[in-house]
Amino acid sequence: MTRSWGFCFLLITILVALVGSTDPDKNEVKVLRELKAINASNANVKQCLWFAMQEYNKESEDKYIFQVIKTVQAQLQVTDRLEYFIDVEIARSNCRKLSNGTENCVIQENTKLEKKIMCSFLVGALPWNGEFTVMKKQCVDA
Repeated sequence: MTRSWGFCFLLITILVALVGSTDPDKNEVKVLRELKAINASNANVKQCLWFAMQEYNKESEDKYIFQVIKTVQAQLQVTDRLEYFIDVEIARSNCRKLSNGTENCVIQENTKLEKKIMCSFLVGALPWNGEFTVMKKQCVDA
C-alpha cells in the first residue's frame, strides 16, 4: 500500500511541476535555455531552414523559387520545443515554381530578374518527431 501512495505522490509532484512551468495569465512558455549562437552547419539548423524556405516559396507570389545564398547567423533557444532564429540572405533562382525539380536551380543572373531578400525566420522544431513550424517570418529587400 505504501508503494502506491508513493507513486501517487510522484505523479502529483510531476503534475504540479508541469503546471508551474507556464504562466497561465500570460500564456507564455518558460524558457529553459536562453538564446545562444550555434553553427549554421548544424543538421537541425539545415532542416529548419529547408522547411522555412519551403513555406516561404509556397506563400510567395513570385513566379520563381527563392534559394538561400548566405546564412548570416543561427541561434537556438529551448522552451517546450527547440526554437531556431535564423537570419539568411535569399535570392530568386532561375527555376519557376511550376517545375518539379529544384536541384539544378541557380541564382538568377539576368539583371532584370535578379532579386535579393534578407529574411529572419523563427522556426519551432521537435526534430525527433519531424515537427516544424514557422512561428515568425520577417523579410525585406536587400
